[in-house]
Amino acid sequence: MKVPSPGESITEVEIAAWLVKDGDYVEKDQTIAEVDSDKATLELPAEEAGVITLKAAEGDAVTVGEVVCLIDTDAKRPAGSAKKEEAQAPAKAASASKKEESAPVAEVKSDSYASGHPSPAARKLMDENSIKPEQLNGTGKEGRITKQDVVNAMAAGFDSSSASSWGGSRDQRREKMSSLRRKVAERLVSVKNDTAMLTTFNEVNMQPIMDIRNKYKEVFKENHGVGLGFMSFFTKAITEGLNEFPAVNGMIDGNEIVYHDYADIGIAVSSPKGLMVPVVRNAEQMSLAEIEAEIKRLAIKARDGKITIDEMTGGTFTITNGGVFGSMMSTPILNPPQSAILGMHNIVERPVAENGQVVIRPMMYLALSYDHRIIDGKESVSFLVKVKNMLEQPETMLFGGKDPAQILLGL
Repeated sequence: MKVPSPGESITEVEIAAWLVKDGDYVEKDQTIAEVDSDKATLELPAEEAGVITLKAAEGDAVTVGEVVCLIDTDAKRPAGSAKKEEAQAPAKAASASKKEESAPVAEVKSDSYASGHPSPAARKLMDENSIKPEQLNGTGKEGRITKQDVVNAMAAGFDSSSASSWGGSRDQRREKMSSLRRKVAERLVSVKNDTAMLTTFNEVNMQPIMDIRNKYKEVFKENHGVGLGFMSFFTKAITEGLNEFPAVNGMIDGNEIVYHDYADIGIAVSSPKGLMVPVVRNAEQMSLAEIEAEIKRLAIKARDGKITIDEMTGGTFTITNGGVFGSMMSTPILNPPQSAILGMHNIVERPVAENGQVVIRPMMYLALSYDHRIIDGKESVSFLVKVKNMLEQPETMLFGGKDPAQILLGL
């Protein structure tokens, strides 16, 4: 089997994990490995059934088209070895009974190599906390240990003797950077060196949006099947702002500026592999419910490592929310070749002046980083003020950024 191309411009990938052992009998379409590219983690399915011989080790960097394993299709299935479909039935039964148990220690449920084998993200968390595979129940495919399995087991508690302790040691650890992390590092340095990046700040009173959410979140979920979050309001406000200030939605291509008549909004999400930016296509045409549903769909795929290259490329503007981690303020870095990115932060009750009176309001700081080569200071500040005003007057999102009274008066 040769390494398939995960996407345009990608010439090299890394073997993140083998899910089978050398000499195992594999079924056709069985997932035999996880492969890291510089943009996403992909699953490698077996092309045929047979006995597998591995030609690359975990952590090896291999070029697209390189042979990574051999499958002897003439080999007979070992005696007593069930086909994939037959093996899944007892595995599902074991999984059901496992949910009824509270102890974190697992029993071997199948002879699959994936059983009790941690994913890369799970392995990293286990190494950091000195957790052994036999202490965990694997709920992933074919009994594989996922990151969530580790998190759940840690929450349930372990014997204190098995936990790692901080201090008293002079040991060091070295870990090879993943291809994804190396690519992120290269892009971040490139942005700092190749753009004239600047950041402008503002703050927004979140009370109006919070009032709407508190009033309608239950009926919204009943009608649309998704929760009503802040991100849909921000996305909608941004698309209106991009329509009024197209340079913020543009990018530089050589000696030309490319303007987009659509808004493909990248939403930065945290995943076990690191920060990923799936793209919501044509967000300017979407309702709040459609935006929420698409963000949820993409976030789940990113979390599960099933996001595709196409779903993370081609954005025209990016939103990143450091507030979910407690960030008060930051200067987000551009996501090239885009020319702007908006940073959201945590919501904190602060004293503000309204009509000559000091009142307490839930305030959020906003940060817009932009490429000064294409976006002037006036445009960047005006864009951010536009977004702020729309968030503080959510009803204007229904009327092209205008107050309903302006529409009524024909202004």
